[in-house]
Amino acid sequence: MHIVKQLMAIPGVIAAGEYAYRGDRFSYQGALTDEFARMASILCRANTLSVNMQSEIFDSFAENCGCRPVQGWIVRGDKVTVCAVGNYFSFIENRDELLNDVMTIMRAKVGDVQDDLLANLYARLGGDTKEALY
Repeated sequence: MHIVKQLMAIPGVIAAGEYAYRGDRFSYQGALTDEFARMASILCRANTLSVNMQSEIFDSFAENCGCRPVQGWIVRGDKVTVCAVGNYFSFIENRDELLNDVMTIMRAKVGDVQDDLLANLYARLGGDTKEALY
């Protein structure tokens, strides 16, 4: 079963989707408008870039700290949590154990990012990843 369909089968998952790393393409299922999903895709791209930059800075001060390669990120608000692993995102209600269930599925389906997340995501798009990144 595709990861998005599997996530949407969990009660409390508001929406789940996949975004292209460039931020210009996305797909989703759930209770979002197309415009909200587009903005979510852009948000996920921007947050992923930011988290990668922060982990590189942190790693420069505390080499081998274990925070690289970045596997994803989570933002928990008052009522809703947004989480991303690789290029998949999920909006979920804040319920006991729901975040653990969602993250377990996302981690199992996406797997470990072995090297540089940015290079991995660009590589999926094809082309020269060095030219696209730097």
